[in-house]
Amino acid sequence: MISVEQAYNLEHADSHQIQLLRHQASALRDLHWGDVVTYSRKVFVPLTNMCRDTCGYCTFVKAPGSPEANIMTPEEVMEVVYQGEKMGCKEVLFSLGEKPEKTYPEARKFLAERGYNTIIDYLYDMCLMVIENTSMLPHVNAGTLSEQDVIKLRPVSASMGMMLENVSRRLMEQGEAHYACPDKVPLQRLRTLELTGKHNVPFTTGILIGIGETWQERIDSLVAINEIHKKYGHIQEVIIQNFKAKPGTAMADAPEPSHEEMLKTLAVARLILDHTISIQAPPNLQEYYRDYLHSGINDWGGVSPVTIDHINPERAWPKIQSLEFKSSECGYRLKERLAIYPQYKNLPGKYLSSVIASRVDDLDAAA
Repeated sequence: MISVEQAYNLEHADSHQIQLLRHQASALRDLHWGDVVTYSRKVFVPLTNMCRDTCGYCTFVKAPGSPEANIMTPEEVMEVVYQGEKMGCKEVLFSLGEKPEKTYPEARKFLAERGYNTIIDYLYDMCLMVIENTSMLPHVNAGTLSEQDVIKLRPVSASMGMMLENVSRRLMEQGEAHYACPDKVPLQRLRTLELTGKHNVPFTTGILIGIGETWQERIDSLVAINEIHKKYGHIQEVIIQNFKAKPGTAMADAPEPSHEEMLKTLAVARLILDHTISIQAPPNLQEYYRDYLHSGINDWGGVSPVTIDHINPERAWPKIQSLEFKSSECGYRLKERLAIYPQYKNLPGKYLSSVIASRVDDLDAAA
């Protein structure tokens, strides 16, 4: 483990120092996670791509004037879910733009016609529909949540998630990545982490690197996550995600983080975060499986044999057989996991509703 000051001082670490860091991180990961690297077999359901935020790097969000703007109907949701179930998927990742009804009349109209006031109300029923009609587990990624939202969604979700991205308010200034994005206010995102901790929700979060943050701001973000986990113990995994420049966005010409910068961040994350937190790096945003595994990660996240990555549609998921082979080549055994990690599913009364706990037991029995 390293201190915050030690982490700050690694901003200009040379290749030799980074190699030493990676060795330390890899040894720590092996000590606590062994030679297993995990993944979740999922379907990605983009419930709506309307969002009141306009991040400088995002191609997922579409305003109602676009022919691609959409809120999925229940029939569309279940068509995707059933395809996933046939392919052996166990996780339904609901990902959606934040609070579109607060900005767009079209979103309010869609919801009102179906008897809903908010997208969270609609999301609740979509999760319930998955539970009632399949053997799968909903994982909810709905962005910032109020306490009422957390309480509402907890009984129908195995876990929840939201990328912290970064704690820097500077990134909300004009010309920066989060300008005019009310839901990217760091205090609001940290509050969501606190609320989900207060209500014992197994949670996934992470940082997005290369969006204009400084090295110190990156470290501060990891430390903030760790401090909340030390208080509540509910952060099951942290994603270290590299920014990918996309045509048509405000950051189309922004430089992506270098490979060495990514490895340094992965290693430092492992050395800062509590050992009980899994560290994930998306396998479709890189081609360096060995380097990543030997920098401290122990999870590849959700991988779908059915749906694309709607956040990064230009980056195809690796085939699960290929992921297994690549992991094996690096000396690690690929193992499927559920949307909820073992340490949480083993305490169902604390972390899971009775409905979700029963579903987890059924999936474990069938494994």
